[in-house]
Amino acid sequence: MRVFVTGGTGFIGSAVVADLLAAGHEVLGLARSEASARALRAAGATPHRGSLEDVESLRAAAARTDGTVHTAFDTSDLERFVEAGRVERAALEAMGDVLAGSGRPLVVTAGFAFLTPGSVATEEYTSPSPASPVGRAAEASARSMAETGVCTSVVRLPCVHGTGDRFTVPRYIDVARRTGVSAYIGDGLNRWSAVHHTDAARVYRLALEKAVPGARYHAVAEEGVPFKEVARTIGRRLGLPVLSKSPEAADAHFGIDSYFAQADIPASSALTRRRLGWAPTGPTLLADLDRDDYYADAVRR
Repeated sequence: MRVFVTGGTGFIGSAVVADLLAAGHEVLGLARSEASARALRAAGATPHRGSLEDVESLRAAAARTDGTVHTAFDTSDLERFVEAGRVERAALEAMGDVLAGSGRPLVVTAGFAFLTPGSVATEEYTSPSPASPVGRAAEASARSMAETGVCTSVVRLPCVHGTGDRFTVPRYIDVARRTGVSAYIGDGLNRWSAVHHTDAARVYRLALEKAVPGARYHAVAEEGVPFKEVARTIGRRLGLPVLSKSPEAADAHFGIDSYFAQADIPASSALTRRRLGWAPTGPTLLADLDRDDYYADAVRR
């Protein structure tokens, strides 16, 4: 297949590009800059100049490929998360306009922020609300597009870790460095589901190859890692005390990262493993978090 990938130079998208190429597919990657274009060429993909804001560039790329994988999302400024979600919705709708009725698959990235806290989420769960608490609504957009004849499927991502990670785990390392404490909230037993980025990439490829309309997949290798263990690993590696903070003190300590520091959103991938024949092989979150890479200057924001 010739596959259009948005976000192909990002942490997750670059792993998707590598996995697609290794499986024998061709990749057309969205490039908003010459630096991105060079990175895509170096990986073996063909760059397509444009951006999520340039919906005509998205339509053109989706029209000339056999399938599309959407991983792009602007995480550079979390204070503008809602605006980034609006841009993403418009981008998805533009690609959906081209793909409607064609049978060509569109694989969309979603997350677990909207799921019911405390219960183990399965692939059968659908969000009752149009948007997650942090403003992203890619899954709702995918459902709407499916009703207009677009062959959409959704890959839900938990905490994704691995070489090149500059988003979730590094943010909590930064908080610990800044405050001098590696903290957790309450008893710290709230759980994160997790996956290595190379394992997540295979879920995208398999979802694309299967092209099951309306399917939901969980790229989840670990159902639930207690956040206290994440804090302990960070504290040990940085030589900092590991302390509990009260829920009332969470926002002051973690700032915008407070939500996930206390979120309890475990998730199962049993159906995904069975339906796609997927078996994760990458390192666990805590093993990965023990690597020197996570504490090098190169990953500090």
